[in-house]
Amino acid sequence: MDENSQNYGIVLTTVSSQSEGRAIASALIEAHLAACVSMMPVHSIYTWQGQVNSDQEWQLAIKTNLALFDPLSAKIKELHSYELPEIIALPIVAGFPPYLNWIAENIKQNIQ
Repeated sequence: MDENSQNYGIVLTTVSSQSEGRAIASALIEAHLAACVSMMPVHSIYTWQGQVNSDQEWQLAIKTNLALFDPLSAKIKELHSYELPEIIALPIVAGFPPYLNWIAENIKQNIQ
């Protein structure tokens, strides 16, 4: 395991449209809460309010320092259209050091 990777992670959320995803991604980048947000179209099958649903969505993979999870999560909730948005964090257990340094440089003003 790379010692430098232990603070870094990917936060996942799904949104209803590409435009909503772009708005959330832009806000996170502009606030320096994330270094990069990748957007991918996905098809989700899930249970909501007792019914099985099948929807086209966009998944956002947000690269960040997990020390920023609380403000990042708050920003997502502020902008998200879902009543109960998915906001989960996965740690990066190893990573290419120059890439991890790039993440750090792009969010450093938020890390004390």
